[in-house]
Amino acid sequence: MDTDVLIVGAGPTGMTLANELLVAGVSTVLADKLPQRSELSKAGGMQSRTLEALDQRGLLEPLLATGDYPVTDGHFAGIPLPAHLARHRLPWRSVPQVAIEGFFEEHLAAQGIHVRRDHELVALAQDADTVTATFAHGDTLRARYLVAADGAHSTVRSLLRADFPGRPGTLTVVAADVRLSGADQAVSHTWSDDGHWAALFPLGTDPQGRPLRRLALGGPGRSLPREVPVTEEEIRDGLHRVFGSRVRLLELRYARRITNAARQIEQYRHGRVLLAGDAAHVHLPLGAQGMNTGMQDALNLGWKLGAAVHGWAPENLLETYHTERHPIGAAVLRNVQTQSLLMDWAGTRDPDVAALREFFTAMAQIPDVQDFLADTLSGTAIRYPMPDTETHPLIGRPAPDTDFPGSVRLHELLRSGRGVLLDPVGAFAEVAAPWSDRVDRVGQGAGTDAMLIRPDGYVCWAGSPDGSAQDLKQALGRWFGDPR
Repeated sequence: MDTDVLIVGAGPTGMTLANELLVAGVSTVLADKLPQRSELSKAGGMQSRTLEALDQRGLLEPLLATGDYPVTDGHFAGIPLPAHLARHRLPWRSVPQVAIEGFFEEHLAAQGIHVRRDHELVALAQDADTVTATFAHGDTLRARYLVAADGAHSTVRSLLRADFPGRPGTLTVVAADVRLSGADQAVSHTWSDDGHWAALFPLGTDPQGRPLRRLALGGPGRSLPREVPVTEEEIRDGLHRVFGSRVRLLELRYARRITNAARQIEQYRHGRVLLAGDAAHVHLPLGAQGMNTGMQDALNLGWKLGAAVHGWAPENLLETYHTERHPIGAAVLRNVQTQSLLMDWAGTRDPDVAALREFFTAMAQIPDVQDFLADTLSGTAIRYPMPDTETHPLIGRPAPDTDFPGSVRLHELLRSGRGVLLDPVGAFAEVAAPWSDRVDRVGQGAGTDAMLIRPDGYVCWAGSPDGSAQDLKQALGRWFGDPR
């Protein structure tokens, strides 16, 4: 066996997973077909839940120290959601994908995990115990598990001949990173009378501190084949049709054509091969939900693979990766398709669509609606299906960031990558002791409920501080395997 886990694809999903496996003490090889890391910005922001997860591992502050990544409004279909700024402990930030990849690659290299570049996968085979991967230059690697994080055109998915149902792309729009003059700082979505439109989102600053924007352009006659290059003249023409002379292009840094394809793999696990990120689900890149959903796939999967490799995984623990993450991916596809309709992505200026957007925009000013949309897009509304969710509102949800004596917060307790049992009055020391090699018991936090928290930060059991020891014992066995 060459390694415990082989990850194919060194984007945000693959690198997040590599870090989770590093924390779990699992040997990992990270391979990518590109000879060098892409310098394209690609996705443009990080959701609250992703920021929280990085904070749990002690990576958030080092990442934010690498550049200027401002807090920005979230949006739904270009409708700003300022409510999230006060609602979430860590509100949305403009952190482009290129910065995340650069940070993770340096962090992993410092820990001894170097991306094996120029490794193009051409074949794979698996048996009851092993996955064997063959690369274009003839090398082979044998691993206990292989994770496909190799993007929308996943080679692994193709080699598996896995079904990837959904809708093919029916049109393209331009997505570009630009510097502009005359543009508002806020999120905006603007149409011309003839159906041409432009969407603008903050994208942080360039090395000189000048504001950058993510620009999307669409409308009649603008849906061209993906391989047709995007020119500066095309960008200028699109801006002029929407804004007239008010907004001008100062610099075009990067541009591509994106499609409205919406697909999701039927099964996230195929034996010893698991799929994550764009290899498992593709959709319009609205709100950077593809990157964030992929990184959260990795956070869900990492500790479970660690448990399987170390031999304490309960039966069917790896199956919960599919049962928990597939519905999340499906929900993202639905909200993206809703947004594309409200944004009139095709530029039809259909009066029914215009009326729908006008009504929805007014409804989105209602505080409860703002909260719902902000929680949905931030990832904080996730509730995984778990036993006993009806007995406590926290079960299945991200754990609240409780403050403990001595200014220690819950996210700091999760940095070991182990489970955490909050035992406020010390009632569960005896029942938790047989799992002490996998679960840290914290006898602090008087006034809080008792909680059992998985390594990914989700509550898997909760009750009163002196509640049922038998219920806790069952939850420990369900999520952390047999006692030692």
